[in-house]
Amino acid sequence: MGEYEQSFSANPQQAEYWNTVAGPKWVKYDAELDSRLRPMTVELLRRAAIGPGLDVLDIGCGAGSTTEQIARSVGPTGTVLGLDLSEPLLSVARDRCAALSHVTFLNADAQVYPFAPESLDLLLSRFGVMFFGDPVAAFANLLKALRPSGKLHFVCWASAEKNEWFTVPLDVVTAYLGSPEPVPPRAPGPLAFSDRDYVAEILSAAGFRDIRIETVETTVVSSDSLEKQAELYLRMGPAARLMAARPPEPGVMDRPPRPQHRAAPREGQA
Repeated sequence: MGEYEQSFSANPQQAEYWNTVAGPKWVKYDAELDSRLRPMTVELLRRAAIGPGLDVLDIGCGAGSTTEQIARSVGPTGTVLGLDLSEPLLSVARDRCAALSHVTFLNADAQVYPFAPESLDLLLSRFGVMFFGDPVAAFANLLKALRPSGKLHFVCWASAEKNEWFTVPLDVVTAYLGSPEPVPPRAPGPLAFSDRDYVAEILSAAGFRDIRIETVETTVVSSDSLEKQAELYLRMGPAARLMAARPPEPGVMDRPPRPQHRAAPREGQA
């Protein structure tokens, strides 16, 4: 039995991916990614209406940007637990929140971790809940940790067609390397929750009630140069995964982009 099968038996593939591939990449580009995700973060935290004294779980906390903001909202009378599969990302998160004594971090799988029953006021996640091996089991497990008056708020991506953040870089790489192999639309990954009805079914089956799902259009922008943006988009996301699965021959990606390619990605929906 391998390291991740033993430690993360419910979701070993995602654990391995986020510890050995995606996590280290995110650490390198944390500032760039965090700035691009800021509009979604602001809207998520606004809707969650986090107040002083709450006990909050940040699911898939990553490098701790959202955890830090939650901690400042709940204040020293509250607590924040940041949970993630990726130890490289948690290392950054611990450094980021080192001065906040009411914050703790845990390298674990929210799908199966034995949370104390009815110990939390709020479950919150920024793009961290789409990677569960069994979403119904995961949300059912999380529900047990909520107090009767507790709430769940999370943000996830809408379909790829509504997110040039995904499609523009992938279109460019596809022109050189061919289309990626199809994957099941609900397999763990960034777009696993792009179907609103499917998300509602999951949450209802897990025991949640008063479910509200809204699609919000926003804009992913950056002041980075085109070169820096291209570097990021070719190292993170679906374009990077295609290049990893089908490495291009030397020099192939140095050719100028073809005229029919769309402009740099801007729009996103979550």
